[in-house]
Amino acid sequence: MRSRPKVALLIEMSNAYARGLLRGIVQFVREQQPPWSVQLVEQGRGDAPPEWLSSWKGDGIIARIENHRIAKAVTMTGLPAVDVSAARTVPNIPWVETDDREIARLAFEHFYERGFRNYAYCGDSQFNWSTWRRDHFSAVLANAELKPFIHDVSHTGKTDPGDRRQQRLAKWLKDLPKPAGILVCYDILARELLDVCRATGVAVPEEVAVMGVDDDELLCNLSSPPLTSVQLDTHQTGYHAASLLADLMSGQTVSEETHLVKPLGIATRQSTDILAIEDSDVAAAVRYIRENACDGINVSDVLKHVPCTRRVLEQRFGKILGRSPHHEIIRVKIDRVKQLLLETDLPISVVADRSGFLHVEYLSVVFKRETGQTPARFRNNQGE
Repeated sequence: MRSRPKVALLIEMSNAYARGLLRGIVQFVREQQPPWSVQLVEQGRGDAPPEWLSSWKGDGIIARIENHRIAKAVTMTGLPAVDVSAARTVPNIPWVETDDREIARLAFEHFYERGFRNYAYCGDSQFNWSTWRRDHFSAVLANAELKPFIHDVSHTGKTDPGDRRQQRLAKWLKDLPKPAGILVCYDILARELLDVCRATGVAVPEEVAVMGVDDDELLCNLSSPPLTSVQLDTHQTGYHAASLLADLMSGQTVSEETHLVKPLGIATRQSTDILAIEDSDVAAAVRYIRENACDGINVSDVLKHVPCTRRVLEQRFGKILGRSPHHEIIRVKIDRVKQLLLETDLPISVVADRSGFLHVEYLSVVFKRETGQTPARFRNNQGE
């Protein structure tokens, strides 16, 4: 019988992102024969490495290498290792991380399609992933000839009292041109920003729409108002890291380059649930489409809810959103299809019905035209 590979997991369990990584690793482990023998200890983010690691007789390590102490300890074992931290302190081992460029793109599109033309980013530059998200968000905006208003909470320093940090956030919010869409580097800081908005009387989402990253469902729903957040595919990140480690432990050569995993999408909640559109007719039409597109409506139905002709509405849509009312209906329906394909195992026929397509064949034609893939392939590729 083959011996069970012994693998150490140096991953904290205190936040949703890390727990998602562990779920992905667990799935991979369950699929192995023989299954791995896993060493998992109570670990906080950035903690010192466990003392037992230096004498541990194992076969491989998956670690969130957050500092040089952990980096040195992992390197000194001489064992195959995969890094799942953005700190990137050990450059010569495989590294699996989220695709921050895609996070920035999704956030921009989410705000843009709601009519926002003022954008802001709130981050913490002590973390690489926050800096990367800021830079990618700035680049996406630059392509649209726009520029974000940036605030970095790390500038206050760790020794500053909490009220001073919140005072700086409050001043930054006050000076922002409004309405503005704000991307915040992660959910915990986004929740803090919402608290500051509430304390200073800044209306969310009417004056500022706030979006976090991680989609920690419990944290987002405890926020006031509930927080919109980018859904990271932590499960796939953990699974892919485990797959790379399995290859390393079997003697295969694995690329030391960055392995990026795209986010799943955006979980929309009340903190961005608004249209920043000054044209009241277009705003009403868009709102009606988003609430009813999957019920099989067409442009004629939309015109019953706005006091203008089809030609006028299409002209205003094109000027403000860059697309027609018909394409907005299709876009909303396709987004619903993507969600059902990724989050459920429903048959394609049921997906078609629940997203407002009368026939599976028509869904397949439209979906391939809009995405370049069939619905089945999109589901099999997990949205890639």
